[in-house]
Amino acid sequence: MLIAADVRAYICREPVDMRKSIDGLSYLVEPLLAQNAASGNLFVFVGRDRTKVKCLYWDRTGFALWYN
Repeated sequence: MLIAADVRAYICREPVDMRKSIDGLSYLVEPLLAQNAASGNLFVFVGRDRTKVKCLYWDRTGFALWYN
């Protein structure tokens, strides 16, 4: 997967429940990061223990979620 050069990454500093899926995380983008979830930017969420990361982005065909 290639990411365009003009894509920005927004990192949520508050820990997030890692049980949340695409829908749950996309609902958090606006109140926590003041951004539109379908903007094409990359949104990074971390768990309470800071060992798990989920990245959410919109790729014109729908949301995609990377989990590590």
